[in-house]
Amino acid sequence: MSSHQDQFDDAMFDYSTGEYAVAISKLQAILAEDPDHFDARLGLAMSHYRLGDYPTAIAEGHRAEKLKPNEQLVHTNLSLFYMKSGDKQTAEKHGLQARIASWKGNMAAPGTEPAPEEDADLRMAQPKAQAFKLPEKFPDMPWKKNTRPGGDQH
Repeated sequence: MSSHQDQFDDAMFDYSTGEYAVAISKLQAILAEDPDHFDARLGLAMSHYRLGDYPTAIAEGHRAEKLKPNEQLVHTNLSLFYMKSGDKQTAEKHGLQARIASWKGNMAAPGTEPAPEEDADLRMAQPKAQAFKLPEKFPDMPWKKNTRPGGDQH
């Protein structure tokens, strides 16, 4: 598997230097041996996008989507590809799916409790409500300090 990682890093280097056609041939070589290599699939889609080949970018984007349907990046990319190819409606659909994926991802993150938004607002409101009641509990109230002992306290 590590050889694929090296090939992938190599391809991404070509991608980062603008050698998209070279990156594509290297990514295709990885995918020929390992069709489920998600990152290579995504890289391939992005490389085609950079070359302005939106139909191929979209096709590869959907292949990546089949591998990881809830991956935010897949939908972010597809949204971009569709927007560039002039299909605003499908772009917005994938934009929404990207937001949902991001939301699901945040919910599932370790150490976070999957609480609906309203609960979070309630928790935020509680301390404020309590802070509001606090003054009643102060044992000595400064404004009553200067009243005379046995004075007008009824």
